[in-house]
Amino acid sequence: MTNKKQGIARRDLLKHVMVAGGVAGVGAAGGLGALSHLAAQTTATEDKFYVYAYFSGGWDTLLGIDPRDPAVFNEDNVGQTRIMPGYGNQAAAQYQEAPRNAPGTEILLGPAARPLDAVADRLAVVRGMSMDTLTHEVGRRRFLTGKPPSGLNARGSSGSSWLAAQFDGSRLIPNLSVRVESFNPDLPPDVSALRVGTSTDLVAMLRRRDPTMDPLLDESVAQLLEDEASCSRALSSPTLRSAESARLRMRAVLDADVQSLFDFRSDDANIVALRDHFGFTTSQLSSGGAQAALAYQAITQGVSRVVSIQAAGGLDTHFDNWEDDAGPRQLEGWQAIADLATLLQSTPFGDTGESYLDRTVIIGFSEFMRTPLINARGGRDHWLTGSCALVGGNVRGGTVIGASSDVGMAPQLVDRATGAVVESSTEGEVIYPEHILRTLLVDAGLEEDRADLRVEPIAALMQG
Repeated sequence: MTNKKQGIARRDLLKHVMVAGGVAGVGAAGGLGALSHLAAQTTATEDKFYVYAYFSGGWDTLLGIDPRDPAVFNEDNVGQTRIMPGYGNQAAAQYQEAPRNAPGTEILLGPAARPLDAVADRLAVVRGMSMDTLTHEVGRRRFLTGKPPSGLNARGSSGSSWLAAQFDGSRLIPNLSVRVESFNPDLPPDVSALRVGTSTDLVAMLRRRDPTMDPLLDESVAQLLEDEASCSRALSSPTLRSAESARLRMRAVLDADVQSLFDFRSDDANIVALRDHFGFTTSQLSSGGAQAALAYQAITQGVSRVVSIQAAGGLDTHFDNWEDDAGPRQLEGWQAIADLATLLQSTPFGDTGESYLDRTVIIGFSEFMRTPLINARGGRDHWLTGSCALVGGNVRGGTVIGASSDVGMAPQLVDRATGAVVESSTEGEVIYPEHILRTLLVDAGLEEDRADLRVEPIAALMQG
């Protein structure tokens, strides 16, 4: 059974690489011979990296990044505010604590978002964003693509695809996605996401399977194929050129021998240290921590440009499971993001004097928030307002963009230049997910609105 599954995984990778073969292959005919060569590629001046961290199910922002002071918003005035923080309803004492500012900032964080204290100086929070939906698929796909879906069908390419396309193609897997959807109808196929469920799936895809060919025979076959690919018939055929490009890319993947980077069951000292840092065991490879560790390895070891992970799941708490699950599950996601950011901060970016966090933006998001009122079943339902958090890269740390209203937590008008809430539509506008993607794309160097997002970037979100 294991061999069969690995065979399917390998065919999936080959399919991905064959599709990607429409562009030039990586390296020479023999591929990238060593992982060190890959890592060296990451020190280019223009290099930027991205991690999309999805909180699946619709998060409770009152517990997280858009909280309220329970002394101000309470049962005495809930009829006017339509906001019930409900911290006292949480089962565990740590989630009953009142919100407080992240150190050195005016960013108020709820009890489930306290891990972000560790990266407060690199953190920006966007609040009062309009998601225009109460449907999971629609909210998620709008944030991923920056466009309202057509029904449930995504329109346009994911932000991860656009961002991967902005930079050189030296990465083995430019766009890697773990348990997160991805779309690419607009861009070259080599930036389509390779989607996996866990690190175990990725290892199965990247590992050479036994029996392997004798090295001398393998070299002879590779030379023969290279010679065939250089003949006039092959050079004049788009199909054959694509096949050769795919062959080179596949050899690059296999010759780089990177599967050990993601074998989180290994006893290798570096892998053990990663498990310790991200707080997961060999039986927790689908956890937020394990996925964050995968993102760290993929980015810092030259494998990927953009990685999407599911940092937290199970947040769709309509019933009294909200009391037990909403806090701990959201905390897991924020802890994964904080652990990733701090490790990237301590990892030098070549000899540039910068860290990997200086070059990497982590985007924490969900499809929408939960209702500010607790329902009759002891949980929270879906609400139209959204929020997100960004850490690292060129993000202006210690910043809050926008706000949800103090009556019902509705979206408000925001001045994109300052991030402040304003009264008039001539001075500001409602923030949507497409504003976030446009801001990231402009920061990545794509001034033109090629993604057809039809909004301007949020200047206040990024440094100078």
